[in-house]
Amino acid sequence: MSAVVFHTGVVDPVDHACRLLRKAQRQGLRVRVEAPSADLERLDHALWVLDPQSFLPHVRLRPGQDLPSRLERTPVWLVEAGAQWPDRCPVPQLLVRWGRADAADAAACERVIEIVSGDADDRQAARRRWRAYEAAGAHLQHHAA
Repeated sequence: MSAVVFHTGVVDPVDHACRLLRKAQRQGLRVRVEAPSADLERLDHALWVLDPQSFLPHVRLRPGQDLPSRLERTPVWLVEAGAQWPDRCPVPQLLVRWGRADAADAAACERVIEIVSGDADDRQAARRRWRAYEAAGAHLQHHAA
């Protein structure tokens, strides 16, 4: 099972994700990002304007979409709910996610980072996911923002 780190009390999940993705890129990791669609839209835009000196290559995967093979090596994938990970692509090493939905493919990734805001409903959903990860035997860590 994956190593799972919960980052709690995050004020702006999109900004937090940008920093995490920049670090993952420096480490050469393939990353899958799962979040509410509106947040993925904001993240997609933020990755284009984040830092004019460093571009962070990424692709957005929508439900029913089949990406061209030339995009398979893209290091950062923004995956909308209901989208299917292409079988021909290697499983990402890192899953970064936030929102209230459970992580469907978390066990396949080496590491998972759960971004949790200060919202009461978000915290409650994160507690449920913590218990599920714990029951599955994940190595859990907590970092307060």
